[in-house]
Amino acid sequence: MYSIIRSLLFKLDPELAHHLAMKTFKLLHGFGLLYCLKEPKTSPRLVMGLKFKNLVGLAAGLDKNAEYIDCLSKLGFGFIEVGTVTPNPQPGNEKPRSFRLTEEEGIINRFGFNNVGIHQVINNIKKSSYKGVLGINIGKNFNTKIENAVQDYLICFRESYAYASYITINISSPNTKGLRDLQQGKYLENLLNKLKIEQSKLKKLHGKYVPVAIKISPDNSQKELSVICNLLLKYKLDAVIATNTSVSRKEVINSVYVKEEGGLSGKPLQKKSLSTIKFLHNKLNGKIPIIGVGGIMSADDAKQKIKYGSELIQIYSGLIFKGHRLVHEICRATN
Repeated sequence: MYSIIRSLLFKLDPELAHHLAMKTFKLLHGFGLLYCLKEPKTSPRLVMGLKFKNLVGLAAGLDKNAEYIDCLSKLGFGFIEVGTVTPNPQPGNEKPRSFRLTEEEGIINRFGFNNVGIHQVINNIKKSSYKGVLGINIGKNFNTKIENAVQDYLICFRESYAYASYITINISSPNTKGLRDLQQGKYLENLLNKLKIEQSKLKKLHGKYVPVAIKISPDNSQKELSVICNLLLKYKLDAVIATNTSVSRKEVINSVYVKEEGGLSGKPLQKKSLSTIKFLHNKLNGKIPIIGVGGIMSADDAKQKIKYGSELIQIYSGLIFKGHRLVHEICRATN
């Protein structure tokens, strides 16, 4: 069934297809027509002090504004991550900003954190009936100078804290100018220090501990990764998500979209993501859990991520190319 739906959607502009599919899916859920979707059989996982019903999560980016949490939960995910969300609403970059590399099973996007802003996202979460593990992915507004970026993260962090199972700090999207500079030592240390102080305050205020994960780029050198790992260990981060999209085009050199700017995801990202996970696993020595994401298009891909150190995984492009059966296949193969 999904192959038929996909063939129709793939005739449309990727962003239009996404909105059409999500609105239709939400409508079907509203009429109670998703009852036939079964939960995958698998064992729960305990990571970051949280109980996940299975290890397969939905990566941030598919549901930027937390509008589709309830219907997406019917696809069998062990957890859902919404966002990236910024303090103020912003439209993102000019269209077209999403390109489907069908033959390579990849996607290039340069959305630029288009979202309705943290206040509306929290209102949308309040309306949801979802009771599973929910991650909120936060970032900075495009017009906030890098020197002031910490304040944007703190605003979103405070607003998200009461409603998130965990919060992801996105400092690795290539589509917001200067954002990746936050992965550098001086900026990263300042950001982590301020967030951990705020986490301690909010823990007392709300009476609960909300874990903090950080999402990193696949384009970091080993030297850069070493600096990141040392700081993650120093500030006792709760998890690291590896990885975001890549600006490299080595794997899609023959694509008609090879010159399009933006982050590359999907199958072409598989090797770079896995390489980063291997390095993190060796450097962190099991002290900080790794959530593997990037290029997971099959159960075997997921098993590789787990073999090299991931305790949980997330999918996005794989869902678009393979459908929700991918969630079930991974759960069966890793149970």
